[in-house]
Amino acid sequence: MQMLASLRFPAWQSLIPGVLTALTVALAATFISEHYGGPQLLYALFFGMAFNFLAIDPKTQPGIEFCARRVLRFGVALLGARITLEQISALGVLPILMVIVAVFATVGFGAWLGRVLDRSTVEGLLTGGAVAICGASAALAISAVLPRSQDNQCFTLLTVVGVTALSTLAMIVYPALVKVLGLETAAAGIFLGGTIHDVAQVVAAGYIISPQAGDTATFVKLLRVTLLVPVVLLLSLKFRRQGESAAAARPPLLPVFLMGFVALVVVNSLGLIPSAVTGWLSSLSRWCLVVAIAGLGVKTSFQDLAELGWRPVALMIGETLFLAALILGGLLTLR
Repeated sequence: MQMLASLRFPAWQSLIPGVLTALTVALAATFISEHYGGPQLLYALFFGMAFNFLAIDPKTQPGIEFCARRVLRFGVALLGARITLEQISALGVLPILMVIVAVFATVGFGAWLGRVLDRSTVEGLLTGGAVAICGASAALAISAVLPRSQDNQCFTLLTVVGVTALSTLAMIVYPALVKVLGLETAAAGIFLGGTIHDVAQVVAAGYIISPQAGDTATFVKLLRVTLLVPVVLLLSLKFRRQGESAAAARPPLLPVFLMGFVALVVVNSLGLIPSAVTGWLSSLSRWCLVVAIAGLGVKTSFQDLAELGWRPVALMIGETLFLAALILGGLLTLR
């Protein structure tokens, strides 16, 4: 036992400088977000990129890698603690079917549009999943089962920036669009929850309309979050079977973080998690994602992002407009 402890301790000790670096960046991003407003994840990303030189420092590199992968997956798994099956079923059959179809159609549209814009299938699936499901969180979860490469890591960060910016813009524009179209409260909530990328912006936009619209928008958004499970599982199977890179290691058939997500949804649906604990787990999940984004930011330079060009931005804008048109068309048809 003493020998095992002596082997493990240095390994964990080597993570401390990098973990503290990512945590410090996350704290700075949180302070700025809470005191001056703005997206916490985006601040963490940009602040982290300012310390890109630490990504190759032998002292900080192991901890940065740990945050960018292990802490990320743990944070995604904890998202399941905020969802119950009862919340989802309360929406009704038709809205549920419409949202499910829209999510998978947007992922498929992303793969197609990516090829049209001369980008890889991996990039189309990543941006399509991020737009269709839950923004930055989905981008991070999907990237965890993609073939590992420096290009994929850079594109993941660009996706986080893009969907966060588009989500913030939608939070401002979509409530006005809802009023112009004269959508009733329930339909407004479904539209906002079914189209805006990140959870925080969905909640804000919904409650701009009314408390009822805010509740509906939140439940619809949580339905989209639950679809992270089948989407990530399908992508894991895809890249496990064919592989996008011969040098990339195959991802596991069913990632552990995905099993954790499902388990928490089931346990929470059974009422076994007290509300106070649910709130604590939700906060912990958010913190894990902020720290992971900070670590990913440290690993990426502005030059790497600039080299990706304009096509990824066009890809995300196209997917966002496609999703909005699909949900809006469905709502107008059901009137």
